[in-house]
Amino acid sequence: MEDFERSRVEAFFRRVTTHTEPARKPSSLLITHLLPERPIFVAAVSRLSAVAAVLPKPKSIDAGAMKEVTRMLRCDALDRRQLADPEQAVAYLESRAAGQALVLLDIGGYFAPALEEICANFSGRLLGVVEDTENGLQRYLEHDKLPCPVFTVARSPLKDPEDYLVGQSVVFSTEALIRSRGGILHGRHACVIGFGKVGASIARMLHAKHVQVTVYDTDPVRMAQALSQGFRTATSRAQALAGAGVVICATGNLALRADDFARVSNGAYIASVTSSDDELELDALDGLYDRATVTASVTRHATTGHYFYVLNDGNAVNFLHGASVGSFIYLVQAEILAALALLADRDHDPGLHDIPADIRKFIAATWLHYFNGST
Repeated sequence: MEDFERSRVEAFFRRVTTHTEPARKPSSLLITHLLPERPIFVAAVSRLSAVAAVLPKPKSIDAGAMKEVTRMLRCDALDRRQLADPEQAVAYLESRAAGQALVLLDIGGYFAPALEEICANFSGRLLGVVEDTENGLQRYLEHDKLPCPVFTVARSPLKDPEDYLVGQSVVFSTEALIRSRGGILHGRHACVIGFGKVGASIARMLHAKHVQVTVYDTDPVRMAQALSQGFRTATSRAQALAGAGVVICATGNLALRADDFARVSNGAYIASVTSSDDELELDALDGLYDRATVTASVTRHATTGHYFYVLNDGNAVNFLHGASVGSFIYLVQAEILAALALLADRDHDPGLHDIPADIRKFIAATWLHYFNGST
């Protein structure tokens, strides 16, 4: 990032944080993709809160960004199993923010399994959670009754541009890896599992490349949407996989389980939009399939009479090429900052919350002032 670009992003975040600055400054724990531009966002979070620790998502860490953030703040290893265990999760929060008012900034529902115990046993006060992703939000909504406020950015209209561009980048990276082995998308039937905002973008991009696409989603409403947009749909995961030479998983909730891999077509490529732990039950293949590295980002799984390829070890394939969505990512980050400020400024009832429309309009107008025509 050039100096003038960095200055523009910093100015945008300063404008947002000044507009939303709360009367009190809580502590925070920040889970984030640590991509090259992310230290500017981390610095903005630290203007609104005392960041007790940054927990970078392990499959999306840029070495330069890590070095820059480590100079500013404590960075801890992110361990889903640790945070899912109530006793360990509470102990971790105590080690970083004992007795403090605390906001959890999450990407992927890491704190969701232990949320009730955190609210009940943490020596400080949990002001609330800000969740950035749909799959993470679903993990919080598994609670019969949320024990604290949870602000969702996942369903915000300000996130729509990011979701659309993530879908485009996933197709770009999938095609690039197939081409790296001398193959092409054309002539391969594609299966997209999950027709949310990212999955729909993937399906549209594949269609624009003249690739035949079959969509499968467990939600009948989304299946109806896919049909209305001209996509072929499958009544089962097995039917969707049949004959597909490219399988792109976009559910965030185990698109392919152990039994599904036997139905994957020979020579098919499997790609994911998120981490393998969330999307693919690859561990179940141990002992059943032989695993061989084809290239740094392509792995062949084979057993007698059957083989397929997994891209980027089942992790978000677009991170291989920077996962860039341009300056549109700052819309989402600004809304996370606004949610943090709202939780810090006053108490909210337990349950699901959205950013007020007037704040979203301010963020969008400010973003347009700084980035319109420079995305």
